[in-house]
Amino acid sequence: MGNLTVRNLDDWVIEGLKAEAKANQRSLEGEVRHVLAQRVVRQKRLDDFRERTREISAMTADTPQTDSITLLREDRDR
Repeated sequence: MGNLTVRNLDDWVIEGLKAEAKANQRSLEGEVRHVLAQRVVRQKRLDDFRERTREISAMTADTPQTDSITLLREDRDR
């Protein structure tokens, strides 16, 4: 595992992290580790989602698409 040093954080950021750490029953270091890990996980999931949607879109590239608003209106009219 690596180490990371963050310098020159605003006091309000540190105080906010301390408050979150206390609320989550973690140390400040543990809270920072958690926040950073969650950020990376969210970005990875978003990247994976975008890649899957590109793959699905590519599978139907030659298929005419209907706007979902049109489909919803037709369904309501029935």
